[in-house]
Amino acid sequence: MALTIAGFDPSGGAGIVADIKTFTAFDCFATAAVTSLTFQNTTGVFGAAHQTAEAVRAQVMPVIEDFKVACAKTGMLPTREVIIEVARLFRETSLPAPVVDPVVRSTSGYDLIDDDALEALVAELVPRTRVVTPNIAEAERMTGLEIAGEEGMRRAARALRGMGARAVLVKGGHLVGDALDLLDDDGDVILFRGERIETTNTHGTGCALAAAIAACLGRGRTLASAVGTSKRFVAEAIRQAPRLGHGHGPILIKGVASIE
Repeated sequence: MALTIAGFDPSGGAGIVADIKTFTAFDCFATAAVTSLTFQNTTGVFGAAHQTAEAVRAQVMPVIEDFKVACAKTGMLPTREVIIEVARLFRETSLPAPVVDPVVRSTSGYDLIDDDALEALVAELVPRTRVVTPNIAEAERMTGLEIAGEEGMRRAARALRGMGARAVLVKGGHLVGDALDLLDDDGDVILFRGERIETTNTHGTGCALAAAIAACLGRGRTLASAVGTSKRFVAEAIRQAPRLGHGHGPILIKGVASIE
């Protein structure tokens, strides 16, 4: 049983829809709580109607009272109140430590949370994670550091661990050269390198990666193994992207047999 707490993307490329597709690809039964109804497609985000903290709790509690949740991940947590409530859920219930995708800005440049909410994310939720998975822009905003390469990624990961994160995966997709991701798991650093795929079909990659890591952890994988498998999964999903829409198209999320 896998749980995602994230925003809803009506175009189907990112957010809860991408998470559910990914959980299913890893043969996990998906459950979900919606934090925000976004108005978007491949060309951009045009607005959002956020859920209240009470509404998010009201969605999660019946799930965990009925099922044993083996893994969890969070995506878009749009307000300080929602973030504090989600952190409380992970603190006060039997939910496992989540994979936290700190969704700060959409691919098209739309700010999804404000500075007050980001402060709450770092203070309240980051210390309760199994791993937090920022991309370069998110890591820079969370730490205040400039990241231009591997050494900057290392500094940002250390800074986030200093803020309470048990493990940090800094995703280097926004850098030039090979697709480099850096995992700092309680001080043990592993670099994951992959071929850079030149494409604009990247909508939902961060969601899918975090959901895949959560699914692998729920199945008993080590974090390093989960990250390696998930990175290959997302790379294959990018290669097979169906080229839909007029902007940043969605990736193709399907079974994992081809990457194992």
